[in-house]
Amino acid sequence: MEKLLAILNQINPTIDYDTVTDLVDGGHLDSMSILELVTELESEFDVDISPIDLVPANFNSASALWNLMCRLRDEA
Repeated sequence: MEKLLAILNQINPTIDYDTVTDLVDGGHLDSMSILELVTELESEFDVDISPIDLVPANFNSASALWNLMCRLRDEA
C-alpha cells in the first residue's frame, strides 16, 4: 500500500488519499491523471490493467485501487 500511496501522491499531492473515497466521481483525478496512474501501477506492480478494470469503482479510493492491485497480482 505504501508504493500505491507514493504513486498517488506523485500524481496529485493535494489529496488526502486516506479519507477521499470519490477520486473519480468527485473529479479529483481527471482522465490524464488516470492514464498516468494506470501506467505507473502497471509498471510498479507488474500487472496489466485491462479496459474492463477501468471503472470508477476501482479508482475512487486508495483502498479500491489496492484491492484491484491485489486481485490482478493474484490472477497473474
